[in-house]
Amino acid sequence: MFMIAPYLRILPAKNMGQGVFTTEDIPAKKVIEISPVLVMSYDERVALDKVKLHDYIFEWNSSQKQCCVAWGYVSIYNHSYESNCEYEIRILTMRPIKSGEQLFINYNGTFNNKKPLWFDAI
Repeated sequence: MFMIAPYLRILPAKNMGQGVFTTEDIPAKKVIEISPVLVMSYDERVALDKVKLHDYIFEWNSSQKQCCVAWGYVSIYNHSYESNCEYEIRILTMRPIKSGEQLFINYNGTFNNKKPLWFDAI
């Protein structure tokens, strides 16, 4: 199943290139996107670590030896340590979100994980 809520928009995001924004208020715990993925092997992940696509892949399975590319908007959501969404191949809001607000995920895998990333982040 593939789904992107009709009120999501990709727009310029200050100091972040592009980001995903909403044109409507969204309640907490609402699934706003379900994304298909392309799962890649350990060898493919090692190769991806050498190219720009590395910044857009997600760890896959508990061993973290595989990765996936998520289609839809998933790879466009920007990171925040104070993220308002969580991803599980779907995007789930973690708190109410106001119309016009940018939607964030935490690249560490859980919405409240403060572990430093490989780049300077908000």
